[in-house]
Amino acid sequence: MTIEVRPASAFTDVATMLGPKKSADANICWCLSYRVPHKVNQSLVGQERGEYVARLCREDPPPGVLAYDGDEVVGWAAVHPRADTTFANSRKIPHVDQSDVWSVWCFRVRPGHRKHGIVHHLLAGAVEFARANGATAIEGYPVDNGQARVDLTMAYVGTRAVFEAAGFTKAADTTSVLAGFPRVLMRLELN
Repeated sequence: MTIEVRPASAFTDVATMLGPKKSADANICWCLSYRVPHKVNQSLVGQERGEYVARLCREDPPPGVLAYDGDEVVGWAAVHPRADTTFANSRKIPHVDQSDVWSVWCFRVRPGHRKHGIVHHLLAGAVEFARANGATAIEGYPVDNGQARVDLTMAYVGTRAVFEAAGFTKAADTTSVLAGFPRVLMRLELN
C-alpha cells in the first residue's frame, strides 16, 4: 500500500469520506462542527451541508487533506488556520500564544483501510499542507487516553500517541473531555 496525501479540493472525494451514505438529505456532520460558527452549523440542513463543504473545497486553501491508496480515497483530515475555526474562541482549548497557528482536528479512515497507519500519513500530510500554506505552527487537540481503547466514534480527534509519533509535544492541558478522556493541546513548530 502506497499512501499519498493531497489537498482536499476534490469535492467528490471529500463527499466519499464525509457525506451521507444513504440519503443526500441526511443531516450529518460533514466535519463542519469545529469549522463554522455554531449558528451557521445549526442552520445548515440536509443537502445545504454538502453544498457548503463543496464551496470550502473550491477555496484556497481547501478545508483539509485526503489520503489516497492509488486512485482510491481512503482518509480525511481537517486542517485549517485556527482563526477560521471555532477553536479561535474556544473556552476549553487554550491559546498558547498569539501566533497564526493552524489546527488539525478531525481524522476519518474508510472501513477496510483502518489499522494500516493511514492516520499517521494524514497527520504528516496535514503538517506539510499547513507548512506549504505559511503556517508557523500546527496544533491538534487529541484525547490523552494512555493505553486505553477509544470508541471508534470518538477517535476522530486522534490520540496523544499519534501526535507524539509525528513530533508534536504537549503544549497545554485543556478543559475539554471526549469519551471520558481529557483532551490535550499538542503542538509542532514549523520553522
